[in-house]
Amino acid sequence: MALTRENIWYYKNVKILKIVGKNMKISARNALKGKVKQVTPGAVNTEVVIEISPGVEIVSIITKSSGESLGIEVGKELYAIIKSTDVMVAVD
Repeated sequence: MALTRENIWYYKNVKILKIVGKNMKISARNALKGKVKQVTPGAVNTEVVIEISPGVEIVSIITKSSGESLGIEVGKELYAIIKSTDVMVAVD
């Protein structure tokens, strides 16, 4: 089931996703929709490059088994869910 705007609700600033007939609450507020550009499986982990918009990419490292169970492959639409308590800033 593809995540669409119809599958996402908010309740008290908590994102709720309806996936395969189930509701899942996610405390992360940042969900960026994108398309898988590249998948590089390793022995334990898989690197997933997600294109958010032309020329804008996010790279995620997930377990190999998670990549397999989610059916992650090039061209698949998915969400990069970002949860962080720290944001670092750097300048040149």
